[in-house]
Amino acid sequence: MLSFECDYNNGAHPKVLENLVKNNDVRTTPYGFDEFSERAKGRIREACGMPDAQIFFLTGGTQTNATTIDSILYQYEGVICVDSGHINVHEAGAVEFTEHKIITLPEQQGKMSAKTLDKYLDDFMHDGNNAHAVYPGLVYITFPTELGTLYTAQELTDIYTVCQHYDIPLYIDGARLGYGLMADGCDITLPFLARHCDVFYIGGTKIGALCGEAVVFTNRQAHKHFFSIQKQHGAVIAKGALIGLQFDALFTDKLYFKLARHAIEKAMLMKQMFKRKGYEFFLDSPTNQQFVVLPNDIVERLQQQVEFTHWGKADIHHTICRFVTSWATTDEELAALDSLL
Repeated sequence: MLSFECDYNNGAHPKVLENLVKNNDVRTTPYGFDEFSERAKGRIREACGMPDAQIFFLTGGTQTNATTIDSILYQYEGVICVDSGHINVHEAGAVEFTEHKIITLPEQQGKMSAKTLDKYLDDFMHDGNNAHAVYPGLVYITFPTELGTLYTAQELTDIYTVCQHYDIPLYIDGARLGYGLMADGCDITLPFLARHCDVFYIGGTKIGALCGEAVVFTNRQAHKHFFSIQKQHGAVIAKGALIGLQFDALFTDKLYFKLARHAIEKAMLMKQMFKRKGYEFFLDSPTNQQFVVLPNDIVERLQQQVEFTHWGKADIHHTICRFVTSWATTDEELAALDSLL
């Protein structure tokens, strides 16, 4: 069975496994207070150009979002995101389980508009009854978006400028961060992104690691008891070096970015494959997620031998299907998909 369902259905890159095996017999301080985690944090700070950044390693993406957002917001505050935002549609209400409302704004191909955000915040601040409402305490975006689209440097700058004007922190979900940064046409670098938000995370689970995400606080300090909040959310593992060792490998010799670029190159080959077959796309994604509109009979035939995601109906006769490449996608897998199409 071919799998283009997601980018986290493989194990880990060999160099990540090698680092784990090589240091398997080392007795480390638990909960992430170990030499390997500290070394990995140093490598990430260097890659971000942020020597004073505070970094925490968490177990997975949902825990990372729920923990980080909960650590920033007061009880009466909510988080702003677009209606297709990951925390709104694909995390089973994890953020709202922490009793923080998600305040949704309309999207533009998965992206938040600085103009829309500014209008919402201006209207809220000038509402004489806003003391009775959920207060917007955080802005959340993803890079890339849930639809595989990218913010430009100017768009990110504009959003962050609005956030700074209203003194509201900006949090960027980077579960697939590498795939966005390494996409063709992306004019955002990791240091640029780090300077244009208050906190973001670098996803390891989807790019070469067995598990783990790295939360990076840049222009604002983390909650002084962030680790305790992290524990409350079940986002800490006793064997913390397990995640530190993986990020140590990923941020050695730019492996993280090389793996991401590999996935982009395979995605663009796959994109051309679908185009040659005459299929249309739901939107133009430059990242490793491609959303193809397929006739229902083709979907039924293809899913017998290929795993992919049904994203929704295009019309009564067509389905929007998501095909995803990863750091582990091979030319042989693409050739097999081509023959099945």
